[in-house]
Amino acid sequence: MAGAGCTIEETDVLGDGAADLIVKHDDPAVIQQAAANALQYAPIDFCAQALEHRRKRLLVADMDSTIIGCECLDEMADFAGLKAEVAAITERAMRGEVDFEAALRERVAMLKGLPLADLARAYDERVRLNPGARTLVRTMAANGARCVLVSGGFDFFTRRVAEIAGFHLDRANRLVEADGALAGLVAEPILGREAKLKTLIDEAAALGVELIDTLAVGDGANDLDMIRAAGLGVAYRAKPVVAAQADARIDYSDLTSLLYFQGYSADRFVMD
Repeated sequence: MAGAGCTIEETDVLGDGAADLIVKHDDPAVIQQAAANALQYAPIDFCAQALEHRRKRLLVADMDSTIIGCECLDEMADFAGLKAEVAAITERAMRGEVDFEAALRERVAMLKGLPLADLARAYDERVRLNPGARTLVRTMAANGARCVLVSGGFDFFTRRVAEIAGFHLDRANRLVEADGALAGLVAEPILGREAKLKTLIDEAAALGVELIDTLAVGDGANDLDMIRAAGLGVAYRAKPVVAAQADARIDYSDLTSLLYFQGYSADRFVMD
């Protein structure tokens, strides 16, 4: 950092393995590049940003493989004996290689006839919060931020995940049911990339805050628009197309890094 002409004015230990450096420089992009160069071979996540506005008032988070550690549709497919086939389409969609809405319809059609009881089994047996998720949401909420869970997946899962993590609101797609089983259809309109961006914009407007005061986090191509629009857009264990365009990445640490990025110290975390 010093070699790039940056003046480190202050340092602070925020928590175990987390440090805050207050750096003076006219161009934040120079600081970002200096940090990237210095840490390129180290398993360390970092975020370079202006000190002003870094404490965010709105969190919009993707669910599958971000707040939770799995893709719910893939896990549902496992109960139908189709996980490999469905997961392959999921991967291509998340990488932005195929149209998200078309891929969603195709995968759901493959699960026609799956008993609704298997959705409950998938949730109970497979869905787990990623490390730091509950602490992230509850800490931001306790400090006055609004927290929204938005997913291209399904409201059967987002309702439950939002409750256990502490989100104020969840938005997702709805599976069409018939006679206690899936009908192989998704209710229209499908919530995808554009709807996630619209959620960020609408929620910020409802709060009366600018987009600079928002935080968006996700891992797939359908998260990219909201990540680029947010004041701080973060790629979590993300596909390359997302990681390349986010303001910051979390590749090694857990979701509490999003709190450290905002300047919270560990003793301010809400742990329960």
